[in-house]
Order: sequence, then structure tokens, then C-alpha cells
Amino acid sequence: MADQGGSQHGIARSSRVRTEEQRLRDLEKIRKYRELEDQVRSRVSQRDYSPETFQLTSKLLRFNPEYYTIWNVRRRCLISGSFSKPSAGSSCSKGSSSFSPSDTTTTSSGSYSSSSSTATPPNPASQTVGKSGITADPDAPATDDTKQDLDLIRSELGFTIPLLLQSPKCYWIWSYRLWILRQAIERLPVATARRIWEEELGLASKMLGRDRRNFHAWGYRRHVVEQLESSSLQGSSLVEAGFEYTESMIKSDLSNFSAWHSRSKLIPRLLDERAADGTARRAFLDKELDKIREAINVGPEDQSLWYYHQFLVLSLVGHDRDQTFIPELSLQDRVGYLKHEIEEIKDLLEDYQDIKLIYEGLFEYTIYVCQLEGRRPNASEQADLAAWLAKLKELDPMRNGRWTDLERDLAATAG
Repeated sequence: MADQGGSQHGIARSSRVRTEEQRLRDLEKIRKYRELEDQVRSRVSQRDYSPETFQLTSKLLRFNPEYYTIWNVRRRCLISGSFSKPSAGSSCSKGSSSFSPSDTTTTSSGSYSSSSSTATPPNPASQTVGKSGITADPDAPATDDTKQDLDLIRSELGFTIPLLLQSPKCYWIWSYRLWILRQAIERLPVATARRIWEEELGLASKMLGRDRRNFHAWGYRRHVVEQLESSSLQGSSLVEAGFEYTESMIKSDLSNFSAWHSRSKLIPRLLDERAADGTARRAFLDKELDKIREAINVGPEDQSLWYYHQFLVLSLVGHDRDQTFIPELSLQDRVGYLKHEIEEIKDLLEDYQDIKLIYEGLFEYTIYVCQLEGRRPNASEQADLAAWLAKLKELDPMRNGRWTDLERDLAATAG
């Protein structure tokens, strides 16, 4: 369609020229930001971690939650006086979380309330317990110090919620939240701390409901589950529940790479905990292959689906428990499975001839068959492999070097 006077898709472009009033507002925001930053830096230089400094970090982090140094200042304010007493793991040098970012809200409403974003640490003598229902909790701590720490932890968790909603992929917010949660383990009775950590599964669900592919939220959820399973929270296995969660997320979005990835990580442990024998493992494999094959038939261009399919195929190629969750399969069975998958993928070419992932799968899986059988490709396989490589060079010229290398290797095996 011809360009319509600078329009795109029939919609006229509009210039984004700031008015003088907007420019002045932006300048005022910059001035306030720099003023806040200068105040915090000045106080830190004097080792001033008072409630006033804490209040300034609240204001500054609302401006810029990516400012990781200010999160560290906030930690220092808490452990320098706001918490009831120092703890073994409360050093700011340990503030960065072991979690590393690599998707129906069930928590209490108090955890999500922006009203918890107080500017200063709560005063346990004056603060009333509201939406979280702590006063009605039969496991509520009896000591004033623990009550103070609980209120402060709740308040800090609430402070991060609006920031996460605004910047859901900001690593420093997630890291700080996990640091606060670790304080719950160190400072509160186990039952109380566990309840707080359990609510985090609701937060992860809320964030993944907004963006099912948010890998920060998926990584966060995995870390929370690990903690809930740990002895420090008197935990037990959550593998079955985690596997069901991936099922629900995949049903909502077949393209959810993180859900498929989490599923693949859970399967070996799931089968071990079920004490699955060879027959049960084979039935499980059949079910998973049917599931992913059906998904690929719907969306053969979706790389996340092929990732999971390859995970299952590599389990067929492996021979021991470090490489596969079905070590009992015989070599003949493994080859049979692989050949069946190759034939299923070939059927896709009847309807999809220009999707490179199909040709990549065919090429790789055929090579796997030859490797399992300890032989070179036969004449028919050589012809197929060459044809698939030619198609890959056509569909993905940006990786021409890779295809050329594979062609060279293929020619060498033919010799």
C-alpha cells in the first residue's frame, strides 16, 4: 500500500514535540531527583542511616528503582536500627540475592497494597495491623521485637509492589525483595516466616498473569519454591504442584518458553519422587511426546515448542541418569522412538515448507539415529540431509557459515 502522507497502516503520524510547560515539568523532576540524590549521598558519607535517610531512599527509589546503590543504603538503614537486632545474614555485603534472572492472585491483599509503601519504617507502638490479618493469626509472635520485625518486613514487601508493577523486569527490586524475605527466615518464628514466603507464590502468579513470559518472575518463583522446600522453613517437596503449575501456564499460552523450561527441569525429580519404574517412565514419555507433538502441529514456527521436543529427544539419546529420565530403554527402543519422531516431523512438510525449525529438527534427529547405531548415514539419509541443509541455507542465510560447516562434515562422512 502506498504511503499516505507519512502515515503508517493508514494512521497519520503525530509529532512528539514537548510544550514549554512539559519541558519545565521535566526540568523540575530532574532538579528534585538530583536534590534527593545529593541528600542521600551526603547522609551516607556521614554514616547517617536514620529514619530520615530511609525516607529519602523511598522517594528516590520511586523516581528510579534501577538505582541499586540506593537499595543498599536502604538495607543499611534497616539493619542499623529499624530491625530489632542485627542478624547473622543481615550484612549489606550479603544483600545481593542468590537468585539470578536467567510467568490469580492468592496472597493476602495486604501484600499487594500500595498503602504499605510507607516513607519511614513503621513504629510498632503506633502501627495497627490491617489487611494481612496478623492479629488473628494463632501463630502470631508474642514478643515486641518480633512484632516490630514482622511489621517492618510486611511494610517493605508492600513498598516494592508498586515498583514491580511499574518495572517488572528490574532485577534490583526482585533482589531486594528476596533479601527482605530472608530477614523473615532469620528473625521470625518458622510458621510466620513460612506464611510470608507462601504468599510470594501469589505474587509470582500475579506478575506472570500480567506477563506469562517474564523470566524474572519465573526465576523468582523457582527460588521461592526452593526456600519453601528447605529445612529452614520446615518444607517438603512441591514438585507435583510445580509441575501442575507449568501445565496450567502452557494451556494458557503454548509459546511460554519459561513454562516449558521449568517443566523440563522438574521431570527427572518428579519421576524419582513418584518412584516411577521403567513402565511408568515410558508411559510418561509417550504422554509428553504426544503433548508436544500436538503443540508443534499447531505452531511449528514456535521455537519454545521445539526446545521442549529437543529436551525429550535428548533424553532418548542419553544412556545414564545424568542424561535421561528413562535409562531403562533399550537401544532398539531409543532408535525406534527417534525414527518415529522423524517421520512425524516429515509429515509437517506437507503443510509447512518454509519453516527452518522443521529442517533443523530433521537434520539433528537423523544424525542422532546414526550416532546411536554407531554408523555413518546411508545413501538415503545422505540425500535427505543434503536437501535439508540446502533448505536451511535458503531460509536462514545469516547462519550460512554453520550450514557450510555441516555440509563439509556431511561430505566427510560420505567419504
